[in-house]
Amino acid sequence: MSEERTPTPAEEARTEAEARKAAAEARKADAEARKAEIEAEKAEREAAQAAAGDSRNHVYRFIGPVTGSSVAACVSKLTEWSRLDPGCDIEIVFSSPGGSIFDGFILYDFVRGLAAKGHRITTGTLGMAASMAGVLLQMGDHRWVGNQAMVLIHRAAFGIAGKSYEVEDEIVLVKRLEKRIINIYVERSGGKLTAAKIKRNWDRKDWWLEAEEALELGVVDEIR
Repeated sequence: MSEERTPTPAEEARTEAEARKAAAEARKADAEARKAEIEAEKAEREAAQAAAGDSRNHVYRFIGPVTGSSVAACVSKLTEWSRLDPGCDIEIVFSSPGGSIFDGFILYDFVRGLAAKGHRITTGTLGMAASMAGVLLQMGDHRWVGNQAMVLIHRAAFGIAGKSYEVEDEIVLVKRLEKRIINIYVERSGGKLTAAKIKRNWDRKDWWLEAEEALELGVVDEIR
């Protein structure tokens, strides 16, 4: 029977070194696995956040005055969505005091053009859709108003100054614009609003509509 050989100090040292190396490699593999798991969880969270975000769901929040720059920003984003996802549903939520009539009409025509291409347009308001923003609220195939929000309908306002004929030309322009605004409200209300009623209520004052009144008059289709 052979006797069991006692490892030499060198062999014991080598065995210990190999054991430490194996343990270190195991710890490294475990750390890499944890890191990969953390990165995967982070990627999942980011993907979930992106999926829940306004842009992924084609919701544009129009906050602030209606100006050339705000309209351009909205048109740019809606164009992007339309090209990337033709025919997708689009929602525009207004929290706006209104602003430029001409810039507003640019957005109105553009959005109705998207609707003609097959996009279903929803418009809504939180806070307020005042003046031109109230007109833009009408461009949606479906329109909603927040329970505490208000819609303002009022006459077109311009700073008129100059020679008498210049003032007269400006007045003619204002009346044309007001006629367009009235026609939009009358058409979208489905007959609940008439030109006479609008003129009677907006003459010499601002006409603020609470949610229930806006629904009753056909200015919106739903209260949220």
